[in-house]
Amino acid sequence: MPVGQCNQMRLILHTAAYWLMWRIQQAIPKSAALAKAEFATLRLRLLQVATRVIESASRIRVAFASACPDAALFRTIATRLKAATT
Repeated sequence: MPVGQCNQMRLILHTAAYWLMWRIQQAIPKSAALAKAEFATLRLRLLQVATRVIESASRIRVAFASACPDAALFRTIATRLKAATT
């Protein structure tokens, strides 16, 4: 792949990642402790979480550990993001 196309692809991926983080930040309830968090903090607290992913034909379930402190917040964010897309 030529260098110009590689740079363009990197730009597209970085833009998509930024947009995803921005949407997650917007979906966090204003009363939550992470409402004003930076992207790096959101990535550590919400995206780098050890979970078990269970796939079926009609849905994807995410199972958190019982000690996960942000499981309820993650559920709220997922619900808000799902409602925004339909």
